[in-house]
Amino acid sequence: MEENKLEFNDWCPGCGDFGILRSVEGAIRESGLDYKNSVLVSGIGCSGKLPHFVNAPVSGVHTLHGRALAFAAGIKLANPSMKVIIDSGDGDTFGIGVGHFVSAGRRNVDMTLIVHDNGVYGLTKGQASPTLPRGEKTKSLPKPNINDSLNPVALAISSGYTFVARTFAYNTKLSTEIIKEAIAHKGMALVDILQPCPTYNDINTNDWYKDKVYEMDIDPVVKDPSEELAKKNAALAKAYESDGKIPIGIFYRNSLIPSYEERLKDDIPNYLEYYPAMQAIEKDGRSTSSVDSMIERIRMV
Repeated sequence: MEENKLEFNDWCPGCGDFGILRSVEGAIRESGLDYKNSVLVSGIGCSGKLPHFVNAPVSGVHTLHGRALAFAAGIKLANPSMKVIIDSGDGDTFGIGVGHFVSAGRRNVDMTLIVHDNGVYGLTKGQASPTLPRGEKTKSLPKPNINDSLNPVALAISSGYTFVARTFAYNTKLSTEIIKEAIAHKGMALVDILQPCPTYNDINTNDWYKDKVYEMDIDPVVKDPSEELAKKNAALAKAYESDGKIPIGIFYRNSLIPSYEERLKDDIPNYLEYYPAMQAIEKDGRSTSSVDSMIERIRMV
């Protein structure tokens, strides 16, 4: 997208997306990214519109509901030199897209996933999203939610994400710094951003969050493989903290695990130097690609 000064958008007044937009813009600028080396990928929903509104030097792609992670992984594997940032909603990510969420963690693809977490499907009139707790009845629900909620931080840790953080949409200073650190991290990163939806979620309001969120003080960094389990357990304990307060900050960080791109080097030694985006698609009207080696790897004897 071209950098421009947009003077309008169609988010509701008071939406947490405004704070997330400011944080994403700040993180992109302060990370030194530009159109040629970075891309912002979004799915469907109110969050999916962010690439249209962001005023920062980054390319943008607006994709399908639940498929932003898969689309982004394709970009990253085709061009591993790109910084890939995914901007997605809680329904988009943890509903139809939850399978892609888990797979991205298992692979540890070097990407940053930013989730707008408000407990509802805001664009489609406020149905309960996978992060809304059981028993809560938000504005447009005819009855209380009957499904248990999903904990994004816990799911990310158990799925293999090597950078896991949570922040609050209107703590833009902290959010900007966490997104910057997630971008710099080598591996799959989640930044779960709690945000109010003033139109459809009349429980988790801005004032409700401000009374509960606090910046936790833990050491999330795995410095030796022997620390991995203890750090994960400590992070999970914080993720499920239930004393009425909500910790925000970085829960877990492990730079010792190779990224998916690094793992591919075992099969393709020159992958990081001569990746697919650098290669010719065809020659003399014929494809230059060969799947013979792939077929051999999966062939049943």
